[in-house]
Amino acid sequence: MPQRSPHLYIGHDRVGSAAVRSAGTALPDEQGTLTVLVPGLGAPGYLLRTLRRCARSGPVRLLDVPGFGNPAGRACPETLGPLAETVARWLSVVPPGPVVLAGHSTGAQVALHAAVRVPERVRALVLLSPTFPPHLRRMAPLLGAVARTAVRENPGFLPTVLPSYLRAGPRSLLKYVRSAQADAPEEVLPSVTCPVTVVAGERDALSPPDWVGHLARRAGDGRPLLVPGAHAFPHPHPAVTADVLARARRGRP
Repeated sequence: MPQRSPHLYIGHDRVGSAAVRSAGTALPDEQGTLTVLVPGLGAPGYLLRTLRRCARSGPVRLLDVPGFGNPAGRACPETLGPLAETVARWLSVVPPGPVVLAGHSTGAQVALHAAVRVPERVRALVLLSPTFPPHLRRMAPLLGAVARTAVRENPGFLPTVLPSYLRAGPRSLLKYVRSAQADAPEEVLPSVTCPVTVVAGERDALSPPDWVGHLARRAGDGRPLLVPGAHAFPHPHPAVTADVLARARRGRP
């Protein structure tokens, strides 16, 4: 049977006083468990390939938070607390039922905190390349890890994030990174009530294997997984990423 080629649309959902923009492939009331993607550093473009691949098996939405390029204005400040609160509110008012919530990089931290805020709205949590292990919560070691990972990334990744980074500006990006560095996701994971999958690329210095294993063990129902690629593995490996998310939706490790 030929696979369908889903049509992407861009929509805005009113969440309190904010308008949260998202890309999607199915209306919220369509059949099937919704998969929700939260990008890292507010740059959703690199996850569009994963979005399209996920859409072959069910409805999916990619949130543009904080909304650096949103013509309606930013949905929230670019720090971890407001981002998590905005995603949690969106989960409370938009999807008709519990979702598979997946965040990548700093977006994994946002997704984690959102899942703790509204546990009844999250059926499964997937942390993709979660940041930051304790030794990277200082800027000098972090810059070294960024440099080691950057040379391992797929060259097609940078053009997908650069427009968002330029719209954000260095001050906003630094503010976002600093707020994520101040977080300790390993202390939050024991409060998560749903199954958790922690995934990272085999060549990722920002989310190394020992960190992935540690986070999975901190969750009540957690499992670690290493996949091909570096930190931004969802961009060059959308099929692998979509398969991980589909398995989480079906409740299979």
